Amino acid sequence: MNGGFYMRRFLWCDEGFTEKEVWQADCWINVEVPTPADIKYLIEDLNVPDSFLSDIEDADERPRIEEEDGWTLIILRIPYRDKGNDIPYITVPLGFIMKAPYFVTVCHYNTDMLPDFIRYGNRKRLTLEGNWDLLFRLFLSSSVWYLKYLKQINYQSRQVEKELEKSIENEELQRLLKIEKSLVFFITSMRGNDNLLVKLKNLKSQRKYYDDDLVEDVEIELRQALDSARIYSDILSGTMDAYASVISNNLNVIMKRMTSISMLLMIPTLVASLYGMNVPNSLSENRHGFVIIFVVCMAFSLVAFWFLKRRRWF
Repeated sequence: MNGGFYMRRFLWCDEGFTEKEVWQADCWINVEVPTPADIKYLIEDLNVPDSFLSDIEDADERPRIEEEDGWTLIILRIPYRDKGNDIPYITVPLGFIMKAPYFVTVCHYNTDMLPDFIRYGNRKRLTLEGNWDLLFRLFLSSSVWYLKYLKQINYQSRQVEKELEKSIENEELQRLLKIEKSLVFFITSMRGNDNLLVKLKNLKSQRKYYDDDLVEDVEIELRQALDSARIYSDILSGTMDAYASVISNNLNVIMKRMTSISMLLMIPTLVASLYGMNVPNSLSENRHGFVIIFVVCMAFSLVAFWFLKRRRWF
């Protein structure tokens, strides 16, 4: 360990996780937001291929599995609540680097999932049965966190919809658009995770290390999260289309009313302009001329208002 200064932890799992000061055989090496010292430790002390670490650092890296020099790299996309970004929920890569007796996880983000998994293991007094057991349990935890965040996303979208019912503004629609982007990220990442799970299930050389029940649980939770994300995305897309149509219709109504008002104001302006011209007319010497012109303007305006009202322009 490094006196708690670095985010590198050595976790021994036997009826819960126990943190060790130094690495011991079969310890889980969990590295979150790695420092240069952590990267140096992984490359120089453990001989982890530096290309693996570069791939994990790439925020857009897709889920996959590859091998190099006896090391196995598995990249999983996990959900992440990004408080400092306009898009509330995104996905980030979590790297698994395995080679007996080492099991390393590397993530460049402080996620909710990993600390929660450690607390869960301590609460349930979890005992692991090898590296693949830990990998699939973390895989299962990621699917559970997808479902948790999807519930939060659904709650937020409902709150925005309630606000839209009171006042339809662009700000609320923009919030829905950001939520929809989160769902797109989730769906894309979970599809990649699903393809990765299929590849892991087909690794014949490792099948003897798999717990079939655990793998089935991972598959069920992942498919449930993926189905939920698709449903929420479809509902949100329909909602946004509906409110966009409402805003467009409201704008058309406003423009129609403004046009009607302009037409009503144009009539007295036209009459007054005709009688205000510097030419002789029958009312120029009449002391009641102004009243007559005013009555004529009002009469024409009332007729125009009745006509527009009948056409439902008001």
